[in-house]
Amino acid sequence: MNWGRMFARGLARPLLGQQVRGMNAAAVAAAAPAAAEVPRYKRELGVVRTDWTREEVGEVFHSPLMELLYDAASVHRMYHDPSQVQQCTLLSIKTGGCPETCTYCSQSSSYAKDTGTKAEKLMDVDAVFEAAKRAKAQGSTRFCMGAAWRGPSQVGKGQWERTLEMVRKVRALDMEVCLTAGLLNDEQAAQLRQAGLSAYNHNLDTSPEYYSEVISTRTYEDRLSTLRSVRKSGVSVCSGGIIGLGEGGGARVGLVHALATLEEHPESVPVNSLVAVKGTPLEGNESVEPLELVRTVATARIVMPRSMVRLSAGRLKLTKSDQAMCFFAGANSVFSGDTLLTTPNNDKSEDSKMFEELGIKGRPPHLPYVGGGETTRNGPEPVRA
Repeated sequence: MNWGRMFARGLARPLLGQQVRGMNAAAVAAAAPAAAEVPRYKRELGVVRTDWTREEVGEVFHSPLMELLYDAASVHRMYHDPSQVQQCTLLSIKTGGCPETCTYCSQSSSYAKDTGTKAEKLMDVDAVFEAAKRAKAQGSTRFCMGAAWRGPSQVGKGQWERTLEMVRKVRALDMEVCLTAGLLNDEQAAQLRQAGLSAYNHNLDTSPEYYSEVISTRTYEDRLSTLRSVRKSGVSVCSGGIIGLGEGGGARVGLVHALATLEEHPESVPVNSLVAVKGTPLEGNESVEPLELVRTVATARIVMPRSMVRLSAGRLKLTKSDQAMCFFAGANSVFSGDTLLTTPNNDKSEDSKMFEELGIKGRPPHLPYVGGGETTRNGPEPVRA
């Protein structure tokens, strides 16, 4: 173990710095055996690996918050511009009527009577295109579309073709395009790749062991299968989860562990805080404490160093100081606009003011992503037959 190299890299803690101040070389050398007690993730801070154990991720997550922030900020600066945050816009292109039973979601048909969410038809291509143009004019460089489906296999061919055309049209605006539309197979993922889709979002939601508490109509393996199809197609993977489902810290550790041990880390990892919607089974859940969100963001940053960590739903309840701490901990993306699918979001003007106060600039579209697979780091270009 090269103690001098570790100290030079800043891996020695402040307390240790106080201990060695004024010590001679022999005394410093005598302290070297203590390095064996330094956890692997600290010795290899910033190293990209997929062999994380559940215990290691838990060690990161439960470390003292100030230590956690220091490590996360250090890793963030190894791979990302800390002053750059991507602005994204999310549009619900097909609202309500979903057959899935996600207990947090107002779009599930199981809870429609209580939530009042009506099933709507898939939007027209031109209407989506106009929404994307407005989003671009307001500073967004990534346009995300959400369809309340179990998956394309459960809808008509015409609706799927219309969705592919939406992807083509938005991509023509020179924006990154992301879609979330449920379960995919290899063929459907390949069609999205050919249409020019930049990323496909399919969250794991929570840990494998807590998953059955959240949804009963699809399995964890169903979700992992979709991620494999997306990865195989060359479209970048966007997958994260939600905290505040009643899961506790253990399941949050399990979620991050599940993402970090995929064959390749997702290019994008959205971290959502539950927005408890009246009429859903989770309407009574208490809001997540901001520092718990910060802790989750920081853990994701350390464990998946190159991924984009996207501060997503639940941001409306955060102060500017809360959000600044999330950015410091490694979040480098937000959703802009007044709604996220069916829930309220931060006002665009408020975000602009916050960015200015914090010295943050927007990330341009199509910059190479350092995380994920070789085929997706530069953003997939449309493949024409």
